[in-house]
Amino acid sequence: MSNLNVADLLKTVATELKRHLQQTGIEKPLMIGIHTGGVWIAKQLHRELGLEEPLGTLNISFYRDDFTRIGVHPQVKPSRLPVTVENRHIILVDDVLQTGRTIRAALNEIFDYGRPASVTLAVLVDRSGRELPVEPTVTGTHLELDARQQIKLEGPEPLRLILLEPELPVTQE
Repeated sequence: MSNLNVADLLKTVATELKRHLQQTGIEKPLMIGIHTGGVWIAKQLHRELGLEEPLGTLNISFYRDDFTRIGVHPQVKPSRLPVTVENRHIILVDDVLQTGRTIRAALNEIFDYGRPASVTLAVLVDRSGRELPVEPTVTGTHLELDARQQIKLEGPEPLRLILLEPELPVTQE
């Protein structure tokens, strides 16, 4: 994992986002980070891109479809969308894209606030394991990992990516 420098990945995402915004003619997008890692990434991208609109944050806990597996975190923080999303170009930011379920939940919540003109998905890491047809517009890197491996962003200061390896079963001889 030492080759996954978060600062370098952030530069890649920022450069690609600038290019995308320029090519599509999008001006004054609204950036929204998904709690928690996506917000950490979005804060840095927001600053790097010099966006004028305040940064929005989403906590998609109540929109998840896996309550029965992961439970509800007892201290759910509310989402904060400082301006309307209606007919706005949105940059949705997350740290790691794997199954696509987090993004689906985030889109459901955004659409509860209004109908955006477009949504650009920017992720730090796009990894294998997709279950839904969700693809990022901009990514820092793509990783092919074993289904049992997990990659996690730790932070907020400093931001670093860690690879969680599955525990091997203990055998008795």
